[in-house]
Amino acid sequence: MAKFVEIGRAAIPGQGTQLRLLQRNDEFSIRIVGQPGDLMNSRLHGSEDALADLACEGLGAHSGVRVLVGGLGMGFTLAAALAVLGRDAEVVVAELVPEVVAWNQGPLGQAAGRPLDDPRTRVHVGDVAALMHASPSGFDAIMLDIDNGPEGMTRKDNDRVYSPRGLESAQRALRPDGVLAVWSAGRDAGFSERLKRVGFSVEEHQVRAHRPGKGARHVIWLGN
Repeated sequence: MAKFVEIGRAAIPGQGTQLRLLQRNDEFSIRIVGQPGDLMNSRLHGSEDALADLACEGLGAHSGVRVLVGGLGMGFTLAAALAVLGRDAEVVVAELVPEVVAWNQGPLGQAAGRPLDDPRTRVHVGDVAALMHASPSGFDAIMLDIDNGPEGMTRKDNDRVYSPRGLESAQRALRPDGVLAVWSAGRDAGFSERLKRVGFSVEEHQVRAHRPGKGARHVIWLGN
């Protein structure tokens, strides 16, 4: 079997460590330097697809929809949102690491079908928390998939996105009847309660990393 070959590295802001992009034939992996296993793998994106499917359910029939994807990753959530939404929709994707955007514009882009090339896509290179704070009533749906969920592993500053203040900022950034969707690698009962305390009604969905019904069990929270 062919071996993974490293084709890119990127510093994680404020953490003193790096992301690695690796490729093996048509398979891609993003890993954290010094940590075992994949952070993301292009063959295991069922739950990333489900994040967009759940958040954007029903929005495809509406015009003027604007949604936010927090965390570009390998582009699968972005691609799934674009597949659901109408021709006049706008999908803003916020990515903190510029190299991740460049990877998706380059060889990694083929994994998800090059969603950055879609004219409905807008890229914001920067902190999704700051973007939400600056966008009152700006989005019909917000999808957050950063740092493995509320129990982050790459960047301590991401904790503030999932703090009560961060969730209140997300709530203000939603339009009436808007939906907040949060991806996580695992369950977190405390986070469900945090969402409720902020004022969201909460649904918790268990989804699999690989469709149909295979791979690790991940969690998506919906708040509205």
